Amino acid sequence: MRSILVAAMTSAAIVLSVPVLAAGGGGGGMEQPQAKPVDANYTRAKAMIEARDYRGAVPLLQQVVAKDPRNADAYNLMGFATRKSGDAAGSLQYYQQALAIDPRHIGAYEYLGEAYLMMGRLPDAEQQLARLDSLCTFGCTEYRMLKAAIADFKAGKRPTN
Repeated sequence: MRSILVAAMTSAAIVLSVPVLAAGGGGGGMEQPQAKPVDANYTRAKAMIEARDYRGAVPLLQQVVAKDPRNADAYNLMGFATRKSGDAAGSLQYYQQALAIDPRHIGAYEYLGEAYLMMGRLPDAEQQLARLDSLCTFGCTEYRMLKAAIADFKAGKRPTN
């Protein structure tokens, strides 16, 4: 029994050390790929969204995706800004584009569900909640937020921009 325990602990130590080596902690002299720099327009758009200037953020995000059409986060924020500007139906295309790029983008599922609620499409919102449930093994904020929004919707509290 003791030899099995020692073998298991050794295997665990090896497995746990692999990410450290892959992250550059091994010092093996291999060049690591540089992190992709964040687009200045993306940073400005996020600040504008935090300041609730949703309409102002959209053109900046359009510039970001024009330069980087595989930027799921930018499409997700563009959907968010569009929805918060009062165009829930118009936001759907951006969330769907984010999910086409990254099918595991939990933020896009949450926001897509919220857009569906704004449009009165409860079954579609519940479908997004089910997807989040399958992606968030131990739960996640996005799941809890959409679940609460659905509960509010069912209680008669309609979402606003």
